[in-house]
Amino acid sequence: MTDAADLRRRTAALLAAHPPTRLPPPPSNEGPAGPHPWSATGRLEFLRARFDAGLAWVHFPAGLGGLDAPRSLQSVVDAELTAAGAPDNDPGRIGIGLGMAAPTILRFGSDEQKRRWLRPLWTGEEVWCQLFSEPGAGSDLAALATRAVRDEEDGWVVDGQKVWTSSAHLARWAILIARTDPAVPKHRGISYFVCDMTDPGVEVRPLRQITGEAEFNEVFLTGVRIPDAHRLGGIGEGWKVAQTTLMNERVAIGGARIPREGGMIGVAAEDWRARPELRTHDLHQRLLSLWVESEVARLTGERLRQQLTKGQPGPEGSGMKLAFARLAQEISGWEVEFLAEDGLAYDDWTMRRPDGVDFTGREAGYRYLRAKGNSIEGGTSEVLLNIVAERVLGLPPEPRTDKDVAWKDLPR
Repeated sequence: MTDAADLRRRTAALLAAHPPTRLPPPPSNEGPAGPHPWSATGRLEFLRARFDAGLAWVHFPAGLGGLDAPRSLQSVVDAELTAAGAPDNDPGRIGIGLGMAAPTILRFGSDEQKRRWLRPLWTGEEVWCQLFSEPGAGSDLAALATRAVRDEEDGWVVDGQKVWTSSAHLARWAILIARTDPAVPKHRGISYFVCDMTDPGVEVRPLRQITGEAEFNEVFLTGVRIPDAHRLGGIGEGWKVAQTTLMNERVAIGGARIPREGGMIGVAAEDWRARPELRTHDLHQRLLSLWVESEVARLTGERLRQQLTKGQPGPEGSGMKLAFARLAQEISGWEVEFLAEDGLAYDDWTMRRPDGVDFTGREAGYRYLRAKGNSIEGGTSEVLLNIVAERVLGLPPEPRTDKDVAWKDLPR
C-alpha cells in the first residue's frame, strides 16, 4: 500500500528523471539573480511526467494520474514538489476542469473517455468550461431548455443558449447538460455530454461585468453535433451525473485550502496593520469578528476535505460555499470602508477577457465589485440555503408543484 514514505521516494525519482528546463537567467544588468521561470516546453514535459508517475492526484486510479492512494496523501507530494520549485498546473486557470469535469469523468466516464480527457485536462493543455445555466434556467437548473435530438449518425444535434460560462473563451471542451426527452418531468429528461468548443455552431460572446472584465460568456449552440461517444451516463440520467459536478463545484469554490489568515481576510488584516491612522474602534471590532469567522470557515473546510477522503462530496459543500460568498462580500465591504477614498481606486476599467479571478492580487475596489458575484455563481445563496436546510438539517422541503409534470407542459 502506498504511504507517505513511498510517495516521497516517487517524487524524488520524478525530479531526478525529469529535471525542469528553466529559461536562461537575464543579463546581470536586466534583473536580480534568483529563480527563473520555466520554459513552456519544460513545464509541460514535467507535468506530463508527473501525471504518468501517478503524482497528479494520488487518489485517482493507477494509469489515470494516480496511485489508488488515500486522498490525504496528496499534500505529501505537493509539499515535496513545492520545496523543489517544481511548476504547478496553474489551477486557477483550469479550475473547472480540475474541480468539476475531472471527478465527473472519473465517476461516469468510460475507460476510453478517461484516457482521452484526464491527462490533458490535468496538465492544462485543454481548458474546460461548464455549459449548465441558461437565461431561463439558473436557480431552477432542471428547467433548462437546450435540446439534444438524436440524429441518424449515432450522435446528437444540440440547439440552445447557455449563460454565465466562465472560461468559455479559453476552453477546448465543455461539460454540457441538455434536454433529450421533453415528455417526462424536468429532472428525468436530461442527458449529460462533453461538447467540443471548436465545433461548428458553437458561438462564444463575452459578458462584461461590473469589474469591467468579461470572464463570463454567453454560449450559443446552433446545430452542434455531438457524438454519442461523448455522453456521460445514461440517456435521461444527466441530472444524476450533474449532481456530482455541482457538489464538487461547491467544494472547489468554497473549500479551497488556504493558510491561517490567508485569502481576503489576510489582505484586510495587512491593510489594518499598515494604516494605523485609519483605525477606529468600530472597524476594529468588525475586523476581529470577520477574522474569527474566516478561521472557523477555514477549519471547517479542513474537516470537509478529511471527509472527502472517504468518498464523494455531499451537501455539506453547499454550506462552505455559502460561507465563502458571505465572508468575501463582508470582508471586501469592510476593506473599502476602512481605506476610505483609497478604497474607491480602480486600476483599469478596460474591457478584458482574463484567464481567471485574482481576489488577492488586485486593489480593494476590484475585490468589492467582484465579490458581488460570489453569491450567484456556483449556485445562488438562496438555492444553497435550501440544500443545507433539506439535505443537511433534514427540514421539510419546499412545496414543488411541478415535480411530476412533463417538462413540455410547464408554463414558460
